[in-house]
Amino acid sequence: MKKLFFLFILMMISVTVRGQKNIYQSEKFETLSKTHKTLAIIPFLATLQLDDDRNLSKQQLNSLEKQEGYAVQDALETYFLKRKKKKRFSVEFQDIKNTNAILARNNITIDNIDIYTAKELCNILGVDGIISGNLTLRALLSKGVPKNNFSIFDILSGKSNYGRIAIKISDGKTGKLLWKYERTITRKSGKNTRAIIDVMMRKLARKFPYDRERK
Repeated sequence: MKKLFFLFILMMISVTVRGQKNIYQSEKFETLSKTHKTLAIIPFLATLQLDDDRNLSKQQLNSLEKQEGYAVQDALETYFLKRKKKKRFSVEFQDIKNTNAILARNNITIDNIDIYTAKELCNILGVDGIISGNLTLRALLSKGVPKNNFSIFDILSGKSNYGRIAIKISDGKTGKLLWKYERTITRKSGKNTRAIIDVMMRKLARKFPYDRERK
């Protein structure tokens, strides 16, 4: 009986793991991205669903969500710059300080950026495409993941996960979605935002559309 229960647990974990990530690429990616030279990474849109007992005001929660969104933007730039030194990419990435400064000059903030289309943002930023995304979190990853002790039932129910992230690439001329990657953030993903992005992107390297090593 114990063996059957153990096999059942392994099967459930396997199903959970298989459902943790997903990649989409447009059939028109090669055509639309052929002339891409520069991409901008914009702040990510974060939604916090904290499980702790802290009593946060809407303003405080909004501030923390912005913090997480900018942390992902920074972590992605750090990863791309590291690999860019090794000439891994076929495109350049706009400095996020310049990106955020241009957005600010046009009165675009993390609070209203979602009302602009990808085409509009690319035109404003002067780039060929944008990297954007969103994340839903149960913990403040920018501060480091909490040292929780999860039971097997937490793992099966998904409560041991810290959230989910989606990274998107959109074309500047057409505004069309070219590529999207979604992944569940688990305890093994990394100790903080930068580590999580680094591990995730390294595993994704040969599937990232602008990576020269891609098969």
